Amino acid sequence: MKCEHCTRKECIKKTKTDDQENVSEEAPSPAPANGEKCDTSKHKVLVVSVCPQSLPYFAAKFNLSVTDASRRLCGFLKSLGWVRYAERVLGRPVTPHLCTAKSPQQVMGSLVKDYFARQQNLSPEKIFHVIVAPCYDRKLEALREGFSSASHSSRGADCVLTSGEIAQIMEQSDLSVQDATVDILFGDLEEEKVTRHDGASSDGHLAHVFRHAAKELFNEDVEEVTYRALRNKDFQEVTLEKNGEVLLRFAAAYGFRNIQNMILKLKKGALPYHFVEVLACPGGCLNGRGQAQTRDGRVDKALLRQMEGIYSDIPVRPPETSAHVQELYQQWLEGVDSPKAQETLHTTFQSPEHCAHSLDIRW
Repeated sequence: MKCEHCTRKECIKKTKTDDQENVSEEAPSPAPANGEKCDTSKHKVLVVSVCPQSLPYFAAKFNLSVTDASRRLCGFLKSLGWVRYAERVLGRPVTPHLCTAKSPQQVMGSLVKDYFARQQNLSPEKIFHVIVAPCYDRKLEALREGFSSASHSSRGADCVLTSGEIAQIMEQSDLSVQDATVDILFGDLEEEKVTRHDGASSDGHLAHVFRHAAKELFNEDVEEVTYRALRNKDFQEVTLEKNGEVLLRFAAAYGFRNIQNMILKLKKGALPYHFVEVLACPGGCLNGRGQAQTRDGRVDKALLRQMEGIYSDIPVRPPETSAHVQELYQQWLEGVDSPKAQETLHTTFQSPEHCAHSLDIRW
């Protein structure tokens, strides 16, 4: 975690997560060669989702391409930092401004526990969903209140392991690992092509939202999103200008020092941005403590640069060009603005009263 103060009230939950990950789930045995399905009446179906920012770590770790790294990882497996801080510390002045869209981790949880479960004719409780993520904050995110579905009591993510934890298990295992086909939710997609969304090496979608807003609000097509560093490389600005007038002003604020400055401006009513992408980790998700740090807690700069290069080389695929996204909205979510889409893709935020120690936080 990036801020020890923010985890004081989360220690019990974090311990619960660690204990949960040490529990031996009754996972299915390897499927027979003839393709016969496992007996789900005897055990849960194990589903593992891998964050895009974790793949460059495995590619760099094992000196493989991203596609080959994903196959190697699948072969082995087949054998909320900012939000928590905003809710617990900042409270009402900030939470009304938070985007209600669920995180990619939680959207994936909905896909697995709802869409995939229906496709496989399984109850959500029969699926044990594991997330591989670059940051320890995702462990607390999985336990955050409000991420259980209204249609079932099962959480979207049952267990979260960092990239480094998975790599350590792989290295310590004496299993003979062979590459395996990457499983996907849509059977007719090209498995060979690992793609990512547009933007920086983080979970955020600033670039996508910026392009969409420019087109929808001002009928402007933005070919390239240009980031301009302000105070430091972890506070960057993106603007849309026309005839000398600034139409849109977005920002990316990474790390708690930049977040603090942003919050102070927000409270004073002096924040000039229409949209701010916020992440607790300086440098974004590739720099998550679960994969980019050495044993003594320092950033492995050489590894980070290597991962940044690998990530930037992954082909970009705009989500709006995917026929499967449109299919999901129509067949699964019952329309773009439907109650089902609102329940599945959005969340709410809490604003508890400040704890005594929260007022003393400084950076």
